[in-house]
Amino acid sequence: MQTGVSLSLESKVALITGGSRGIGAACVRMFREAGAKVAFNFQKASGAADALVAECGAEDTTAFRATLDSAFSGKSLVESTVQRFGALDALVINHGIWPPRDAPIDDMSEEQWHSTIAINLDSVFSLVKHGVSRMKRQGRGGKIVIISSTAGQRGEAYHCDYAASKGAVISMVKGLSTELASDGIYVNCVAPGWVATDMTHEVLQAPGTKEKIKNAIPLGRPGKPEEIAAPVLFLCTNHSDFITGEIFNVNGGAVLVG
Repeated sequence: MQTGVSLSLESKVALITGGSRGIGAACVRMFREAGAKVAFNFQKASGAADALVAECGAEDTTAFRATLDSAFSGKSLVESTVQRFGALDALVINHGIWPPRDAPIDDMSEEQWHSTIAINLDSVFSLVKHGVSRMKRQGRGGKIVIISSTAGQRGEAYHCDYAASKGAVISMVKGLSTELASDGIYVNCVAPGWVATDMTHEVLQAPGTKEKIKNAIPLGRPGKPEEIAAPVLFLCTNHSDFITGEIFNVNGGAVLVG
């Protein structure tokens, strides 16, 4: 029996931030496989970005060098995407930093706090602001997915800057989902826990922490980038047209045992 069900984004245009590596690169690949035209940004990894464009097809994939670290930094990336592909139907905000060194609150520098908030939150505001503006002008709605974290729901000791930024993202999603529902713009977030990427490799392999982290995940292992990208893709297809304002936990059950 053929059901005709597919996660298709044929004829859609997506912008994925932090797309050169890890979860972002997995999203770029899946969105292209689903038929979308995809723009993504990178900051330093030009070689990885070029290789990903070549892999996914330069006609329908493009990479922009862009530093996302302020409340003004998203506008040009949205505009570049629209200039390249003529529209914006899906916005996936995946970029961010997680300072790996434990920093007790009384030892955390003001510079670290402001840097984390600027990248993980201020730039999200800018991307959503200009992405929504474009989607409203197009008049056909759109999908926005922001990557949060288990830390945004239960906190994270010695990483209060990161936890605060990811908790704020969840609150943004809740408010924006109701604000934008009448415009046909859906806003959700995906909340990973530990995922095996370049950013987490050193910590996940460190003696003394590897087993501790593994034991804190009911499924017994960190996630794979593709296991985060798949729910992101789903939330950008028409199969999610009755879902908005949700935290999609994709963390092996870790958020349940924090």
